[in-house]
Order: sequence, then structure tokens, then C-alpha cells
Amino acid sequence: MLVTEQFKKLLLVDDDIDLLEQNKIVLEAKGFEVQTAESGKEGFELFKKIKPDAAIVDLMMEEPDAGFILCHRIKGTDHGKSIPVFILTSATYETGFKFSSSTDEEKEWIKSDGILNKPVSVDELVSKLENFRTSA
Repeated sequence: MLVTEQFKKLLLVDDDIDLLEQNKIVLEAKGFEVQTAESGKEGFELFKKIKPDAAIVDLMMEEPDAGFILCHRIKGTDHGKSIPVFILTSATYETGFKFSSSTDEEKEWIKSDGILNKPVSVDELVSKLENFRTSA
């Protein structure tokens, strides 16, 4: 099964409208169906409505920790526990601090299945989805 078949419907949440639209276009060209939201609040409402196969959430939106909060909310639902949720961030470039969610301790407080640094590579995203599929 191709990754685009298993994770066909993506939720993309980012307050950078230009980046949001750019990523949507690139992902749709790769065969994904992409729904977008511009805030954590809007993202959670859309998540509940569309029940996506995966979610990609910007870290810093209306609040510096809005992405962490949205991931917690998504992973706190029955549907959210069964799908990959990735944080998208440029914080590494701005602060020099590299976020990770590879250990059990990090996953416990971050509540995401991986961290993607901006600008995101579609190949990297597809690889993360494939790895989630094989490890889930």
C-alpha cells in the first residue's frame, strides 16, 4: 500500500498563510487531499470535523506553544491516538535549540510523532509517514 493511500487526507495547520498554501499545493501534487487551518483553535475544530489520516501542525502560531497545545488536544481524542501528528517548526533556526520527539520521555510531554523543520521537504514528510505506518 502506498503511503498516499493510507494517509490520503492530511490536516495542515499553520498561521503563515503563504507557507500553508505552498505546502498544500506541493502535497496535493503528490496525491494527498489537504485541508488547512490558520490557528490552533481552527485546526482542532477542523480535525474533529474531517477526521484526517495525519496532521502536520506548526509549533508557534497565535501563542508560542499553540502547536504543542493542539497536539495535546488531538492526541487526547480516540481518533488522534491512532494517527500520526507531526510538529512543523522553524524554532531550530531561530533559537538553535533542536526539538525532538524520539524518546518515550519526549513523546510523553510533546505529544507528537515527530518534528519537521521548516522548510519541510515533502520527501521527508512522506518518509515520516511511512515510518509511522511500519512502526504503528
